[in-house]
Parts: sequence; C-alpha cells; structure tokens
Amino acid sequence: MTETASRTDGDRRGGDRADGADPDVVVLRQTVHGQPAADYRDRVAERLPDREVVLARTPAEEADLLGSAPIATGLSLSPEQLAGAPNLQLFACLYAGVGHLDLDAFREHGVAVTNASGVHAPNISEYVVGGLIGHLRQFRRAWRQGDRGEWRKYPVRELTGSTVAVVGQGAIGTAVVERLAAFDVETVAVRHTPGKGGPADAVYGYGDVHEALGRADHLVCACPLTEETRGVIDEEAFRTLSPGTVLVNVARGPVVDTDALVRAVQTEQIAGALLDVTDPEPLPPDHVLWTLDAVEITPHNAGNTPHYYDRVAEILAENVERATEGGFEGLRNQVV
Repeated sequence: MTETASRTDGDRRGGDRADGADPDVVVLRQTVHGQPAADYRDRVAERLPDREVVLARTPAEEADLLGSAPIATGLSLSPEQLAGAPNLQLFACLYAGVGHLDLDAFREHGVAVTNASGVHAPNISEYVVGGLIGHLRQFRRAWRQGDRGEWRKYPVRELTGSTVAVVGQGAIGTAVVERLAAFDVETVAVRHTPGKGGPADAVYGYGDVHEALGRADHLVCACPLTEETRGVIDEEAFRTLSPGTVLVNVARGPVVDTDALVRAVQTEQIAGALLDVTDPEPLPPDHVLWTLDAVEITPHNAGNTPHYYDRVAEILAENVERATEGGFEGLRNQVV
C-alpha cells in the first residue's frame, strides 16, 4: 500500500486519495492572491461531497493524477501534460483569460476548457468606484497632509451627476456600470458588439469610441486586451477627453498608450489616473509614472479578494453537475 493510500480521511482533506481510488477532480499546484491550492481543494470538496477531489502537491503527483482524472483545475496545463492525461475531459482554468493556454492542443485532445470569467466583478468594480471617489475627494492629499499634521482645506469634486465612459462590457465593466448607478452617474459604454446593449445609458462600438469619450467626465478601462483594444486610449483619445478626467485602468496595461498617458498628465490634458495595470508590468522603479502626483498605482491588485476560491469553486461544482447530466458541452464559461 502506498503512503498516500494509507493516510486517514482527515489527512485527505489536504488532497490524498483514499484506498488508491482514482480522483474525480485533480487540483493542480498554484497560488492565487497568496492563497494556497489546498484552500481551493477544500472549497471544491465542500461543494462536491460525493466526489474524490485530490490536490497534487508535486510535479510527480500531478503527472500521476492527470493520468487518470477526468477533470483538472488550475492555472495552466501544457500540451505535454495533456498528452499524459488520456482520461481528461475538462480543464477548469482559474484565470478569466486563457491566452496563455494552447487551446488548439485542448481541441486536439478533445478536452473542454472553462475559465473564471465573472469572479472578479464584485471586487474590481469596488476598486473602480473607490478609486474614482478617492481621486475626486483628494484622499491622497488628505493622507499626506495628515502625515505632516497639516490642517488645511482643499478643493474637491463630486462623482454624482458626472458621466463615466466604461470601455468593456464583460462581467467587470457591467458591474462597474451597475454600481455607478447608485451615485446618479450617467454611463456610456464601449463594447465590441454594441448591439448587445447593456445597463449603460448609451453603448458605442470601438469605431465610435471618440463619441463616448467626448461625452465623458471620467474613463474606466475594463476590457480584454485584443488587437481591437490594444492602444485604444492613445494620444487622440486623450485629446478628446475633458481636462478634468480621471482615468482608471483595470483592463491590461497596453490598452492605454503609456507615453501618451504620461504626456496627458504632465500637460494637464487629464486630471489624473489610477492604474492597477501598466505597460510595462511590473512597472520599473525608475519609471516616470511613479513620480507623477496625479497618478496612483497599485500592483495588479484590484482582483485580490479572499472570496476568489469560493467563486471559482462554485463555477467548477456547477459544471461537474452539468457534465453529469449532459456531458462536457454547454458548460458555464466554456471556451473550448
């Protein structure tokens, strides 16, 4: 009997197999937002109490478990690993984006792929609204004055009554629009397929992005990085925006032309920016963006939430039940 097969059921909550049984779901090694894979394994096991959910702790364990498991979940799976997983039918990716995966390899092996789209909508939309309010109420200035013990009033602005352009209307962009409604904000959205509409007061396609920017007091980027969106906020876009604009980028760094952004802030074409993503990323410590008082930068941290594993586990558990009833097609968040 192997060591893993001889451990107790209590130990198995860390991910070992019982009595050498083949796993139903194998959780691969990863850390997300500082949370260990064992926590994710526990969340999945809680939602699938009748399934054998196993954590692979080493490369050898991953290779062994992938050799028999029908479902795997983690950050990535290489073509080489796919070749050693003859029974695999579903890979549940823990990222919303799957650009790092060789999707053709999954198709060739007949393996379905799902992503984590939607799990970041609550936390990132909170970041956006908080960032806009923080800039308009000048919290950064208040903190600096507080550090100096300086009691001095300063001008502020309101978010209420403004117009915000939201580029991207996926789960995050939609959540941003919905949360801004509480502040009596008019919203104009930009999306690839404007005919789909959405909760915004007006929706434009990328070909009409300047129509949206021209109406906006502030701008939020929450779109995926594609050939269509790369550099969409460029020199011309900053010329269209009003000088009081606060830009919030929670999309990807290259959606905004960095050099154009620097010039726009330095010449007061816009009022400031809150960047959770940058180009390049990580942002080098000597980059000029760090020196601009009107720019606040967070280290790609807007998606950080203690509820991440709970949300992705819900998606996986739902798809396991769907697959039981109807096979590995028509799954939630299915991309292959």
